[in-house]
Amino acid sequence: MEQQRNPKMAQQQQQQEELDEMQHGPFPVEQLQALGIAALDVKKLKDAGLCTVESVAYTPRKDLLQIKGISEAKVDKIMEAASKLVPLGFTSASQLHAQRLEIIQITSGSSELDKILEGGIETGSITEIYGEFRSGKTQLCHTLCVTCQLPSDQGGGEGKAMYIDAEGTFRPQRLLQIAESSPCLAEAEARFQISPGGVADVKD
Repeated sequence: MEQQRNPKMAQQQQQQEELDEMQHGPFPVEQLQALGIAALDVKKLKDAGLCTVESVAYTPRKDLLQIKGISEAKVDKIMEAASKLVPLGFTSASQLHAQRLEIIQITSGSSELDKILEGGIETGSITEIYGEFRSGKTQLCHTLCVTCQLPSDQGGGEGKAMYIDAEGTFRPQRLLQIAESSPCLAEAEARFQISPGGVADVKD
């Protein structure tokens, strides 16, 4: 019975992921056909290197007019269709303020570094870390993979980490060492414990 249920659950999960992609993008440029754009014109967009609706929406009108076989009237229709899937416009100050209220700062694992960063690594932005060889860049990234899982009142983000390793420097065993040593709080002060299995209450 369990073996029959698992494939069904996997299929449902895949369908949900596909639905999420359809709702949040990036949208394949073929989706413009559902909004009245001819398949031949969609092919011309792809041949010009515009493979997503987002790329079409953000391409200046004058550049779209340079695509062979697409008239001015078609460009206007394409831009109108793209804007329905990818809304373009201004963001009000109140919207920006609301977005800023959702930003949190994740501890680096070092109180001194957190002071320099005015609280830690800020979410909702890209933080670039650079320095000489063996200056601690990888160590910091490994530590953030652990601290981002902590509760927010412990300086964490209550989330998960995705590590893109382009140089082959990722060491899972190092993450285990960091998690087991719980660098953020002394054992007597800790209310939560991070371990290879996740975050748990120290009382448990």
